Amino acid sequence: MTSLSSASSTTSTTTTQAIESTPELQSSSDQHPPAGDHEEHHGDFRMFGLVLFLVGDGMTFAGLFAAYLTFRAVNPLPPGGIYELELLLPSINTALLVASSFTFHRAARQLRLGEGFGCRLWLLITAAMGAAFLASQMLEYFKLPFGLTSNLFASTFYVLTGFHGLHVSLGVMMILIVWWQARAGGSINRESHFGLEAAELYWHFVDGIWVVLFGIIYLL
Repeated sequence: MTSLSSASSTTSTTTTQAIESTPELQSSSDQHPPAGDHEEHHGDFRMFGLVLFLVGDGMTFAGLFAAYLTFRAVNPLPPGGIYELELLLPSINTALLVASSFTFHRAARQLRLGEGFGCRLWLLITAAMGAAFLASQMLEYFKLPFGLTSNLFASTFYVLTGFHGLHVSLGVMMILIVWWQARAGGSINRESHFGLEAAELYWHFVDGIWVVLFGIIYLL
């Protein structure tokens, strides 16, 4: 009986060691680590996506610029037609938009310094400049010597400047949204400021497009 008991004990010990040394028989928890160990961390490509969108938008403006220059070259003015565009209001508009890029940059700098009040103040100044640009452009429309349907040149002029004005309007709304989100306790702060950076990049794009538009339409 003693020899049988010893043999049984030896067999049990050998079996246990074989099981422990076999990878296929390890516990399921070893084979399947917690889900948290497999979490993948992806980079933040939101700004890259915005840049791609602006590139596509810039190509749309490039097509409108080409159409404007083509119609201006091949579409002769009717007898007595006057297309002398006033430079005062467009020059004021240019000064407003160029200055607004600096005020927007100042707002972003204030936020990075933790000055929430200063950031919101400069954002309001930027939005006011954008609104003043739109008001000035509407005033110019009423003073133009041609209408929307006068000819291809006039129609292209209105489409190009109006399309840019639409971008300015969207930009002003974005600035006001950022202004609201930058309040105390809002989602935009010193640590989290993607919304402000995206709006700033968009606004600089709109300003740059206007500089090109001003040179092509009013100075050529």
